[in-house]
Amino acid sequence: MNTASVIIADVHPLIRAGMAALIESDGQFTLVGQACNGQEALDMCERLQPDLLLMDLNMPGCDGVAAIGQIRARRPDAKVIILSGHDGEEDADRSMRAGAHAYMLKNAPLDDLMTCIHAVLQGRKFMMPELALKLASRIHGNQLTPRERDILVHLASGMSNKVIARAAGIGVGTVKFHVKSIMSKLNVCTRTEAAMVAAKRGLVHLN
Repeated sequence: MNTASVIIADVHPLIRAGMAALIESDGQFTLVGQACNGQEALDMCERLQPDLLLMDLNMPGCDGVAAIGQIRARRPDAKVIILSGHDGEEDADRSMRAGAHAYMLKNAPLDDLMTCIHAVLQGRKFMMPELALKLASRIHGNQLTPRERDILVHLASGMSNKVIARAAGIGVGTVKFHVKSIMSKLNVCTRTEAAMVAAKRGLVHLN
């Protein structure tokens, strides 16, 4: 039976050992190499041509996101799963946009990791539901209308609805409607939260 070849790249020896034990426990996989930094992972991928790479997001030499494009160029059919200790949607978004097939937390249950690996090798993208919801919210938030973006800038600067109405040349009722829509799209409950989320996502820049 043909098995899928796997490389593990992680700066932490204990993580590599744990992943190696998991991979070797499944007869459908063959562990062909382990790397401790980004450059070593790139060299190993070029030499061994793996089917799957499990890669740490933050590694010396060349981090996971930076390495994805180079790996796909050297091995177009290779699947890449990014492993991270952080559940921030920014890192997940960067990873998936760069070409990763999955973004998994290092502390995820082993069953979930195996489900992820099998899904990716079958050609599917994979992400934990909680993180997928965060990303969906982020994407939805980026779909603010031009008017909503203008109002969000005023809102983030601390303006009241009445002051925003004067600045935008619209009625207070219209401002309230837009603010409600903005909060819904950003998935927040208060104006302060809206300002913080908008700044975090680069929708506004606070001084």
